Amino acid sequence: MEHLLILFFATFSAAFMATVPPGLLNMNAAKTSVDKGKLNGIIFSLGVSTMIMLQAVVAVYISKYLHRNPDVVEALLKIAVLVFAFLAIYFFMAARGNKKKAVKAVNISKRNSFFKGILLAGLNLLTIPYYSGLNIMWNASGWIKFQIWDIVVFVLAAGCGTFSVLYMYTIYFNKLENKTNRFSKNANYILSALMLVLLAIALYRIFD
Repeated sequence: MEHLLILFFATFSAAFMATVPPGLLNMNAAKTSVDKGKLNGIIFSLGVSTMIMLQAVVAVYISKYLHRNPDVVEALLKIAVLVFAFLAIYFFMAARGNKKKAVKAVNISKRNSFFKGILLAGLNLLTIPYYSGLNIMWNASGWIKFQIWDIVVFVLAAGCGTFSVLYMYTIYFNKLENKTNRFSKNANYILSALMLVLLAIALYRIFD
């Protein structure tokens, strides 16, 4: 039971931080809230979170396959070191040179808010690799096992972490709008730190 709590909060935090920087999904959640009302913004956010959970399920089964092929995992961990190092530098430099950017918003009708959320989330091709990588890291740390409750907790945590950020954008965007630049800068620093943590876990796993 204890490892399920750790798994939930670790995955929730990772999903939360991945969704925080202003981007297509959270800015469209905010736009939907402003143009169509907060309820539609929440419905859009539920659509996004639903797709994220479906992608997390796919990520779990990809990780399960990789887990059964240790040679593949070993190679992927070495690749992960390079990827996490690159992302840590990328987010740090993005924070240092942060400039206010206009994020393209997609017009969303009231009737199709939920399905538009699903569609836009489905266009994000980085979600599955991201959660597959997390799954491998959590498995190496002993936080997840490929059992039904572990998978359920992982998927729910991914969905809840994503939804919580989108909900904040939906409800509080008017207050955050003038602080978006600083908000994005701080988020990039935190993401850089998160990548360093994942880098450390990957290195520990390789040399353990």
